Amino acid sequence: MSGPTVPEDGTSGTPPTGHGPEDGASGTPHPHHGPEELCAPARLLYTDALQRGGVTAAEADRVPCLTRLGLLRPDPHDPGRRLPVPAAAALTELLAPLTRDIHARVAASAALVEALAPLAPLTGSSDDPAMTVIQGKPAIQAAVAEAGKAARKRILTLHPGSKRPDVMLEQARQSAIEPLRRGVSMRHLYQHSARYNMNLKQYVDRLPQGDLQIRTMEQTAERMFVFDRSAYISISPERDVALCVTHPALVRYLAHVYDVLWAGATPFGEPLRTSSPAGWASASAPAAPTSPDSRRPSAPPAAPTSAPSSSARAS
Repeated sequence: MSGPTVPEDGTSGTPPTGHGPEDGASGTPHPHHGPEELCAPARLLYTDALQRGGVTAAEADRVPCLTRLGLLRPDPHDPGRRLPVPAAAALTELLAPLTRDIHARVAASAALVEALAPLAPLTGSSDDPAMTVIQGKPAIQAAVAEAGKAARKRILTLHPGSKRPDVMLEQARQSAIEPLRRGVSMRHLYQHSARYNMNLKQYVDRLPQGDLQIRTMEQTAERMFVFDRSAYISISPERDVALCVTHPALVRYLAHVYDVLWAGATPFGEPLRTSSPAGWASASAPAAPTSPDSRRPSAPPAAPTSAPSSSARAS
């Protein structure tokens, strides 16, 4: 970043960029920080805005990072006032383009693998391949099960759709018991429609106590499993061909992709939130403290119009 400039009035300062020191209405410089960060004054003002139901435009101008990250919005009834936006709604808005980009990249990767994988036998195999194509559902299930047995830190799963057969859920439950007892962190991502699947509730209720977390989102990528040192991605419409990834950098990247999707998802037992302006009608009220949601859904929803009342524990 370039050094301070001298404005036309001769005083020393820094041009407003939203990322560095800025002189607000009070003359207090805005602390320097990155574009995705919040400074201490911004956190204090946001808390104050929640308690007071809003702040003045002048106060908001002193900490532009609040507006840049979508945590303050103009009051439609008062141009000189700014209203607080729930942090979850602001996060959803910010993650939306990243999520779309991830979906596009995962789809492109799967298409490339599907196109080039058949050529692998023509070129021979490596002694230590970073990517291996696994053919057949039994072989895929066996490989994923072995990776789960070897996991010591994490198991991340991504499941498109909402209907998993009872047999598949029972196999998944049997595979999850030992890792959970060993203290392995386990996270599942489903689509929102899975909230109304009785089989999924029974799957969670029958698991032992452990670090199990479940969230749902509107759309997901193709089925994926990420373990400590490996990842498995389904690359065929029938899900009978999978790509096993063992390259450390690729595994880290897929785990990062999962974390981005996870941050934009909704814990299993919380009501589905909306990022539309209509969902901000209560933004002027103080935000209620959020307690970690429980691990097990207490009752199945009566109909797809109502959300579950409890959930798998959220991070």
